[in-house]
Amino acid sequence: MSLGAHLVELRKRLFRSAIAIVIGMVAGWWLTDAFVWQAIQEPVNLVVEAQQGTDAASTGIIFPTISSAFDLRLQIAFTLGIVISAPVWLYQVFAFLVPGLNTRERKYTFAFFATAIPLFFAGCAAGWFVLPNIVKLMTGFVPEGAETLLTAKEYIDFVLKLVVAIGIAFVVPVFIVLLNFAGILSAASIIKSWRVAILVIVLFTAFATPSADIVSMFMLAIPMIGLYFAAYGLAYLHDRRVAKRNQLEFGDAV
Repeated sequence: MSLGAHLVELRKRLFRSAIAIVIGMVAGWWLTDAFVWQAIQEPVNLVVEAQQGTDAASTGIIFPTISSAFDLRLQIAFTLGIVISAPVWLYQVFAFLVPGLNTRERKYTFAFFATAIPLFFAGCAAGWFVLPNIVKLMTGFVPEGAETLLTAKEYIDFVLKLVVAIGIAFVVPVFIVLLNFAGILSAASIIKSWRVAILVIVLFTAFATPSADIVSMFMLAIPMIGLYFAAYGLAYLHDRRVAKRNQLEFGDAV
């Protein structure tokens, strides 16, 4: 494909992804009022319940401006739109990269797609799993007698960043394998950069979680590192199979 054709293809894929996100956003708007906000607020409620009858600092979520509630509901709905429409936009990404694969390797596209979706939701679930521990830990540093007033926007930004960012990070190894199948990235180059990859993963999880919560950071980093080496294993098997096939073809030619 020419550069112009690639740009047209990219525009088409982006447009379809945007439409799916908007549709998911509409569904997310109603889901927010139904149960999502209650679920997001639950970690704070658990802290408040633990503080009742003690001298610990009181905790609560506040909306400082008249438009805060509407803005946050819109933000939550947009994030839910991204999560709900994940099968669509992930497919669009794969479909954009598939022309770089040959006919034989395109058969693996469905396997990549079927793997990416569960990994994305597993990453979102992992971020959600460590959220209560993070909230409990960070509010525990407030001195006795003081009051913790969590600004709704900052709290929601933190929750959504944690959940979605971890979900996307869990999908990255699938793209590594896809690039390997496309001949762009070799298994040797993947394993050669393992130190850098681990450093990036640790820094990413340190950014996604509070600096004081070392436990949550490693709870997220360990499965991501495992997925990275699993991606290398698949890339190694693929490169070995391709090298063997090329050797047989070369031998037949000779």
